[in-house]
Amino acid sequence: MTVISIQSQVAYGHVGNSAAVFPMQMHGIDVIAVPTTLLSNRPGYPTLRGRVLEAQLVADLLRGVEERGAVETSSMILSGYLGSPDIAAVVADFVTRAKARNPALRYACDPVLGDRDRGLFVQPDIPPLVRDRLCPLADIITPNHFEFEFLCGARATAIDRVIEQAQALIARGPSTVVITSAELTDTPDGQIDTIAVERSRAFRVRAPKLPISPNGTGDLFAALYVSASVRGKETADALAHATSAVFAVLERTAARGSEEMRIVESGELLVHPRHRFDAVAVHSSHA
Repeated sequence: MTVISIQSQVAYGHVGNSAAVFPMQMHGIDVIAVPTTLLSNRPGYPTLRGRVLEAQLVADLLRGVEERGAVETSSMILSGYLGSPDIAAVVADFVTRAKARNPALRYACDPVLGDRDRGLFVQPDIPPLVRDRLCPLADIITPNHFEFEFLCGARATAIDRVIEQAQALIARGPSTVVITSAELTDTPDGQIDTIAVERSRAFRVRAPKLPISPNGTGDLFAALYVSASVRGKETADALAHATSAVFAVLERTAARGSEEMRIVESGELLVHPRHRFDAVAVHSSHA
């Protein structure tokens, strides 16, 4: 089992591929990690070194991966933070070529565009490219609630409305839409919902909200969801597994009081989380 993961890379801390590769490897998955950035650390620290890579370099790396026959032997492409509009275009071209060459290859797009606290935090030309070129190519998309509303072009907080909007996105390409950090009108205080929507059904999983919000949790979730999916789990099981394993990492991180997620020391919990939060079917007028 092989996943081609195209994301940012940091020397210090855990975001992008630096949050995604190890969890996938712990699930027995070979990861071909292609960087879109090389940075000392994530933004948010007093200093930031390194840079977004040139699109031509990313294109060359992906071409080299193709030349090694990796497209034919991979199960999934995963993309995250892209860094520039040109890199977004390079990734779209690569996914198009790869799927033509290997029709069984699936593509998971984590549309890393922004969040409720900061709004859109990428270059302004990137979000339309992700919405109009990458998401229609994807089999799975994993936006947070803010990104989901951007992709839909509308607010949605009632569960029926979220499902309706997600199924409108599905009509344009992906078969599964997973909304993380879902901000729903019926989510109890102290809990956090994650929703997975398919063409004719939807699932929700609820976990306790911990008093921390480190960077990279979306990257970690996408990697865990992809790991479960590549290993043959159905949507409900993949959703439950990814949510439970993220909770385990965040619980360990909160106990340590660290700014960065304690992913490596949670290695065993990534595969066998101590608490399991089950996904339940949502029966709405649209699903």
